[in-house]
Amino acid sequence: MVESIFKRLQEIYPEMVNFRRELHMYPELSHQEENTPKKIADFLSQLGLEVRVGVGGRGVVAILRGGKPGKTVGLRADFDALPIQEENDVDYKSRIPGVMHACGHDIHTAALLGVAKALAEVKETIAGNIVFIHQFAEEVIPGGAKPMIEDGCLDGVDVIYGAHVSSIHPVGTIGVKEGATMAAGDTFEIDIFGKGGHAATPHLTIDPIVIGSQIIVNLQQIVGRKVDPIKSAVVSVAAFNSGIGFNVIPDKAKITGTVRTFDEDVRDMIESLIGEMVESTCKGSGATATYKYVRGYPAVKNHPEETKRIEKIANHLFGQANVKQLDPQMGMEDFAYYLQKVPGTFFFVGGNSDLVEKYPHHNPKFDVDERSMLDIGKLFVSAVFDYLSNEVIEESELIET
Repeated sequence: MVESIFKRLQEIYPEMVNFRRELHMYPELSHQEENTPKKIADFLSQLGLEVRVGVGGRGVVAILRGGKPGKTVGLRADFDALPIQEENDVDYKSRIPGVMHACGHDIHTAALLGVAKALAEVKETIAGNIVFIHQFAEEVIPGGAKPMIEDGCLDGVDVIYGAHVSSIHPVGTIGVKEGATMAAGDTFEIDIFGKGGHAATPHLTIDPIVIGSQIIVNLQQIVGRKVDPIKSAVVSVAAFNSGIGFNVIPDKAKITGTVRTFDEDVRDMIESLIGEMVESTCKGSGATATYKYVRGYPAVKNHPEETKRIEKIANHLFGQANVKQLDPQMGMEDFAYYLQKVPGTFFFVGGNSDLVEKYPHHNPKFDVDERSMLDIGKLFVSAVFDYLSNEVIEESELIET
């Protein structure tokens, strides 16, 4: 059964490529997705699936009910783009100025649609149900996962799988990781209020630039001297804005940044320490400040059993040498919310090859090998059958990518 579906995916592949390229040409920013969910819903409706639109805001959920009773598997893809001007010279280059699929969400979406089509054609043989979750707004805080869950996208789901293409790993390789895999991501804003004046008479001012600089330097001590070296954390200042002219000391400055952690106790401590440092530094200099700390996505913590399932399948399909045990990443992903509700795992699929130049995610020249969609599809299909019917993927069913 699985082998025949793999062959069907190969036949569907050109359609997956066309859908991906159409999404790539007409990307939509987070929370502004209008045409993309419509295209997804239309495709799924034509397959005869039960389709809900506007889930949690702009999400699309489709249910495939198998011909036999059984459990329910959730498969998730995201479809939002980024505010980046594309610099690639390809036929499917973004037609929307300043907006680009620079992270692979178009790949994820097209791959899952291909899976939906292949499985819909054999739904009578499936012992259970499959929920296809197409999520909006993964790239921003707040993202789309949480409101979609609150709107019922996981109702009845027993397990969930998600995949992300990787531009730094070769096509045909798979990355897995049990437990803490991607960090919790938070943001902070610090507004410093001093006393402006002439740059030639700094003694008559309370300089927010100097005070802000002290705060930035002090923040670097948090990870180096306050966090247990066995644990991981990042505190990064990403913007420091102040001033209007060379001879004017401004009256205010703004610092913004991000915090990445895996441990909730470390997360709590850092939030508190930033506030303490801001308060003490400003107080000693005669300034005042406001401090805002916004908690973003929690850490992605993959469930061991489901991670082992994907690893087992990947070993059979791609060979053990092509399945990598990944280190934890400081990037964040709101797939974490799904994993807080049901067991599952989030894995990575290589997308780099000689067909595309190697650029990191969120780069204006980002692109990946579209054959990664087949690899995502094979893993999703295999996970579905392995979970629902314990149909083992044998070595004889290995198909070259």
